[in-house]
Amino acid sequence: MFRRKLLALGYPQPDSFNTQDENQFRSIIVWLEDQKIRHYKIEDRASLRSISSPDWVKAIQSYLTDLECPYQPSEKNCVIEWLLAYAVRLEYGDNVDKYKGVTAETLKQATTKPVPGASSNPLDNLNFDDPDFKAGIASLSVLLQIPPHQDHVEMLKAICLLVKNKLSKEAIEQVSKDTEKVEHIALDQMELGFDTGDYIINEAAKVLRLIHLHDLRELQTTINQAIVGVQNVTANPKTDSRLGKVGR
Repeated sequence: MFRRKLLALGYPQPDSFNTQDENQFRSIIVWLEDQKIRHYKIEDRASLRSISSPDWVKAIQSYLTDLECPYQPSEKNCVIEWLLAYAVRLEYGDNVDKYKGVTAETLKQATTKPVPGASSNPLDNLNFDDPDFKAGIASLSVLLQIPPHQDHVEMLKAICLLVKNKLSKEAIEQVSKDTEKVEHIALDQMELGFDTGDYIINEAAKVLRLIHLHDLRELQTTINQAIVGVQNVTANPKTDSRLGKVGR
């Protein structure tokens, strides 16, 4: 029921949004405030961005009151509908000259006409110190559950790494392959190294040892991934256009 407004506002997940999902409900409110409504100053949005905090209900109640929204946080569909409509009005009001001359024909021409000299890299057209860009990174970090950091560029690096390692097509395919690989080890082929004198206890000890070895392997894999992740985040290449970062 919100898809058209979400598409108009450029929300990244218009098809899967569900107000009954508490995390999505809270995240979209943060996104709307950061990207479209901007009622609060950036530094005053901390309590609203803390969507996992026990005090978030108070923060959203205060936010809706400040916006003069007639609905309560418990009326989720009504709140989202009202905020989306409000955001659309603000978006149009900020760009009235841009939108009033838009027709189906001009829109078609704009989407098909190439811009002379335009860079193929979209990062070249971004201002990485723009307050709206910083707010967008903060919104993404909330959606992806990435801990906040005082340097928004470091947060962007972490977001890029998470998307590359966890959400890319290759990463998802690799996870599927890994889950299909099941290693079977016959207990009768495993050496326990000692004898308790009881067959059942010996077999149970073998099972416990296999579980322990499996846990150690998983721990080692996790440690290796963490080391690689930290090295990637702390690396300072001279030029890395993927992160929009130009080093000194």
